[in-house]
Amino acid sequence: MKIKSAILAVALCVGLPASQGADLPTVRVSLFSWPGYGFWFIAKEKNLAPDISLDIQIIEDPYESFGQMAAGKLDVASSTGEYGPIAADAANGIKLVAVTNPSTGTDKIILGPKIESASDLKGQPVAVLEGGLTQIFMAMWLEKNGVKFDEVKYVNVVMDDAVSAMVGGKVAAGEFWEPFGGQVLKSLKGSKSVANSGEEEWLKTGLLGDGLYMSDAFLAKPGLAKKAMKAYWDAVDWWRKNPAEGNAIIAKGIKFEVKDVEDVLGKEDKPFSGGIYCFDLTQAAQFMGVLPGDPPLGLKNDQIKEHWNLTSKWWLKFGLIKKENPIESGISFEPIKSLAKP
Repeated sequence: MKIKSAILAVALCVGLPASQGADLPTVRVSLFSWPGYGFWFIAKEKNLAPDISLDIQIIEDPYESFGQMAAGKLDVASSTGEYGPIAADAANGIKLVAVTNPSTGTDKIILGPKIESASDLKGQPVAVLEGGLTQIFMAMWLEKNGVKFDEVKYVNVVMDDAVSAMVGGKVAAGEFWEPFGGQVLKSLKGSKSVANSGEEEWLKTGLLGDGLYMSDAFLAKPGLAKKAMKAYWDAVDWWRKNPAEGNAIIAKGIKFEVKDVEDVLGKEDKPFSGGIYCFDLTQAAQFMGVLPGDPPLGLKNDQIKEHWNLTSKWWLKFGLIKKENPIESGISFEPIKSLAKP
């Protein structure tokens, strides 16, 4: 008791929240190096969740994060928004709980200098993250341009390696997000972007964007799950009011240059052409169908259902799932429903 009293006294003297000296429940969070996930660093640095302790880990391969979640070593993961149907089919105890930021141009299909059209890619290696949105985006673009999705050779690489593979001539094309797409276009003479997520035909699908995942074991603690989700959205709100400082915090956390963060998030609170748009809680809840009204960018209320059906269809075609499962088997609406009450 004397020790806790002393900690409390020190905390008060130096102006820190007293809760930092207390025993707090730890929330283990993973993300890969991407500005859209960096809000967790704002939540931690600005102590926006004083009643939980955030343990943030950077894991570049999202499937490693999901494996650790299934094994009970992680509670929450920020990643791209397509994994729900795969988790449901595997029954591995992971749920998508929110779509956090639709892509407004950061995702690009880039062709190498010797490739003039989709037909030139038949039989050629293309860089994607297999089991990720990059693979679906590439497959949809191929079929839109007269090439069957399975007429190319998918090369599974994380983004740093994808840049090297493209510049080094090991792949003929790839799906890249910023700042990596810009690196390819700058470094590889003759390369070109032929599609991007800011184009209306892609934007209106709501396909390309990021999500928040929680394990079933963590969801079994609804109060803690709600606090973790609140920390995320409070960080987004804080960034909206302080984008310059927020971008600097994110850059430090993910070890990016501030300019690279700005190229994804922008420098002010508004939809950013060429990057992503960060939903606030209300907008995310509208996309998830738990609050009335439509989210921005021409998206629709409850569009998560279309997103689920579209990604399920493609994972079935790619053989990553055995059947299309009901949405409730891969998505938990409870945390955002409890947080975003009308």
